[in-house]
Amino acid sequence: MQVQGLEALSDNYIWIISEQKNIWVVDPGESQPLLNLIEQNQWQLQGILLTHHHWDHTNGVEDLLAAFPKARVYAGQLTNKTYITDSLKQGDQINVAGATLTVLETPGHTLDHIAYFNDQVLFCGDTLFAGGCGRVFEGTPEQMTDSLLKLRAIKQDVEVYCGHEYTLANMNFAAIAEPDNSDILARRDQVRVDTLAKKPCVPSKLSLEKHTNPFLHFDQTPLSVNIAQHCGLESHKMTPSRLFAELRAWKDALDATGELDE
Repeated sequence: MQVQGLEALSDNYIWIISEQKNIWVVDPGESQPLLNLIEQNQWQLQGILLTHHHWDHTNGVEDLLAAFPKARVYAGQLTNKTYITDSLKQGDQINVAGATLTVLETPGHTLDHIAYFNDQVLFCGDTLFAGGCGRVFEGTPEQMTDSLLKLRAIKQDVEVYCGHEYTLANMNFAAIAEPDNSDILARRDQVRVDTLAKKPCVPSKLSLEKHTNPFLHFDQTPLSVNIAQHCGLESHKMTPSRLFAELRAWKDALDATGELDE
């Protein structure tokens, strides 16, 4: 699959999947930059893939449909938007650019959140980020834990196409949570260099995320021990969802100070 990113809003990505002059787009948070690109390249919009209902992932849909009224709109079965043509559930498959994408239900960030993947790509919206994960807004820590473990269970070393560029703050936190993890420290240093040079840090490889993203191994030592020590508990008495919740709360508290963005 041919995939390219289009920066949108302040830190969003719209992903464009292309097959010759036909394109499919993932999470169009705004329309005009995309419409400009479509006109320049003489593309035909075939479909829109939504991961969840948040405005910064959907605000461009109606303008795109005004220009391409026959385009299909794919979303999770709990996404409440009148323009959806195809409501999807766990295990459903869709054909995009000559390839098959399978749907995973990944609630937690929102209740309607889904991801799309095959053996090459993972479009994970705001469930998983480069070096981090989304906040739990509508779901529960248990749901988010299950969703992240679903993504971790993907066996192929897919390219991870997430919804936002939060990598610097995420890796700064990862280095705090796991200060003795040399892979994390090396990635953090590279992300700092790339961010200063205004280079995107996404997409990333799932193998890299499994080794350096604390939100994909919160239930494993030594991180689980670090989490337990941070909250004054014993790791062997904590469920995976409790470990996740404490790790997420730890990052949320540091996010509020702004120090992770430095």
